[in-house]
Amino acid sequence: MIQIIPAIDIIGGACVRLSQGDFERKETYDVSPVEMAGRFAAAGLRRIHLVDLEGAKEGRPCNLKVLSEIRSAVPLEIEWGGGINKEDHVEMALECGADHVVIGSTAVKEPLKFIKWLRKYGGSKIVLGADVRDGLVAVHGWQESSSLKIADILDRMVPEGLQEVIVTDISKDGMLEGPSVPLYTSLMAAYPGLTFTVSGGISSMEDIISLDSLGLPRVIVGKALYRNLITLEEISSWLQKG
Repeated sequence: MIQIIPAIDIIGGACVRLSQGDFERKETYDVSPVEMAGRFAAAGLRRIHLVDLEGAKEGRPCNLKVLSEIRSAVPLEIEWGGGINKEDHVEMALECGADHVVIGSTAVKEPLKFIKWLRKYGGSKIVLGADVRDGLVAVHGWQESSSLKIADILDRMVPEGLQEVIVTDISKDGMLEGPSVPLYTSLMAAYPGLTFTVSGGISSMEDIISLDSLGLPRVIVGKALYRNLITLEEISSWLQKG
């Protein structure tokens, strides 16, 4: 069964959602990140995806206090990303409670540094976050595009021990139009040894069930949860059936 991973995006210690990575198209929610994590845990979910959007924009972690608070409050497996570009940042995230550190821009712009971290911490802790726009990988909180395709990065990192990849189709993110199924099925076929997480566009339980039928192992759900297009009751019921 596909693993559903709810997202909590953070700016200024608050839960927010962006549309297509645009900081000018921000929605802020009343519920705190800690309270939201508690709701996810109560629904039977086991892993959450935390994004320090402020950190991604600034190039340094900005909301590690929130990570520590969630770690203390709930027994969930935590993915943490946003602004990780120094080894000190990796260490701080792990010390504050992250089980997995998601790294994107550094893997694109400083691949030798990313390889060093992969070798030191292992592929279960260092996760590649590949954010794709028009076939190219974007960096710095999606504010600029690189000249690299995702395959260019994967071909280099797989031999170094890469195990997990979160792939976000920026054109779909926050748009509630369904995921880019061909993108994920083609990647899964080309790199059968990697665990891919679908991110972007999830709008309904039907989207999740369809991805599950295709054998995709993980999916991140964000705005659809916050807008009640997918409810925690639906997810809990589906998990119990599975």
